[in-house]
Amino acid sequence: MQRRRRFSLMPMIVLAALSLSVALPTLSTMHLYAAGSEQFVTLTVRPGDSLWSIAARHTPVEGSVQDSVDRIAAANHLEDTSVVPGQRLRVPK
Repeated sequence: MQRRRRFSLMPMIVLAALSLSVALPTLSTMHLYAAGSEQFVTLTVRPGDSLWSIAARHTPVEGSVQDSVDRIAAANHLEDTSVVPGQRLRVPK
């Protein structure tokens, strides 16, 4: 007569314990850093202003005007680069 083998949870419990003993020390040494809060200046678009001219006025000397245009557009949820006089924009510092 053949002996029937009984299913055991012990190997799965051992594997789970081993996994935790490896993963927990790694997770506990991780440091999570929140993104710094970006500072903004709010300005009103004047006649003759374009998004490019506004970005050019607020771009650091070594900075990229195109990067500034992109940041202003993102901060204001603009779908294109059109601005109109009287429109208020948040410009990253």
